[in-house]
Amino acid sequence: MTTLPPTPLRIGLVGTGPWARNTQAPALAAHPGVALSGVWGRRPEAANVLAAAHGTTAYSGETGIDELFAASDAIAFAVPPDVQAPLAARAAATGRHLLMDKPIATTVTGAREIARAAEETGVASIVFCTLRFAAETSAWISEQAALDGWFTARAEWIGALFAPGATSEYAASPWRREKGGLWDVGPHVLSVLIPVLGDVTRLTAARGPSDTTHLILRHTSGASSTVTLALGAPVGAVDTELVLRGEEGTSALPRWGDVVGSFRVAVDALIEAVRTGEPHSCDVRFGLRLTQLLAEAEAQARA
Repeated sequence: MTTLPPTPLRIGLVGTGPWARNTQAPALAAHPGVALSGVWGRRPEAANVLAAAHGTTAYSGETGIDELFAASDAIAFAVPPDVQAPLAARAAATGRHLLMDKPIATTVTGAREIARAAEETGVASIVFCTLRFAAETSAWISEQAALDGWFTARAEWIGALFAPGATSEYAASPWRREKGGLWDVGPHVLSVLIPVLGDVTRLTAARGPSDTTHLILRHTSGASSTVTLALGAPVGAVDTELVLRGEEGTSALPRWGDVVGSFRVAVDALIEAVRTGEPHSCDVRFGLRLTQLLAEAEAQARA
C-alpha cells in the first residue's frame, strides 16, 4: 500500500471541458480536505482559464501531465473514457490515487490496464457513478439492497441530448455521439441494479431507434431486469425511471440533484479509502465490471 499522504489530499484535475468546469473543479476547489494541485488540459489556453478561476497551476502537454502527477497525491479525470484509461493507468503506476469518471474505458483491455496498475501499486480508487453518491439515491440504494425478495426491475433512461434544437453543451461531446446512451447512461443504471439485485449472470441486448439500446438482464439474486437507454430520443419522450418489484411491493428510484455536492461525496469516499486502505464498492474493479457488461451489450446489439 502506498504511504498515506498528508492532509489535505492534493488532487490534480485532468480535463478542462464542461464536466470539469461545471462539476469537478468547483467541487475540488471548495472541498475542505483537498488542495487542488493543478489542472491539465490538452489546450493550454483552456487549462490556463480553468486553473486561474480556482487559484491553481495550469499544466498542458506531455511533460505537463507528468508535472501534475508529481504535484499530486491523487488525480481526478474529466476527459473522454478512452483518453482517461491510459492516463489513469499511468497515474496509478506512479502511485497516484484515482477519482475516475464513468465509464472508466470503452474497451475491456483499457479498463483492465487501469485495474491492474491500481492493484500493483495499491492505490485507492473511486468511479464517480453519480447515483451511488447523490444523497437521495445512495440512501435509497442501500435501503433496497437490505431487502430480500426482489422479483424484477424496469429501468428507462431516455434523453434528447442530440434532438434538434437541444442546447446542452454536452451534446458537443464526440464520444457521447459515437457511443450513445449505452455507454453514457448505462453505467448509471447498472450502478443501481447491481448492488440491489446482484451481479449480472446473463445479458441480452438489442438496438432500437436512433441510439436506443434495450437490455434484458438476469442477476445473481434470481431477479431479472429490463433496461432501455437512449440519448437520441425526441424531446417529448425524455424520462428517467427505475422501479423495483418484489415481495415488499414496488419501489421507485427517487429524483436527485446537486451534482457538485454528489461529487464532493465521491471525494470524501476517496479520502476515506486512502486513509483506511479499505476499497470502496464503487472502485476500479466495479468500473471494470461495468465496462465488461457494456462491451458485451454493444457486441450483441451490433450483431
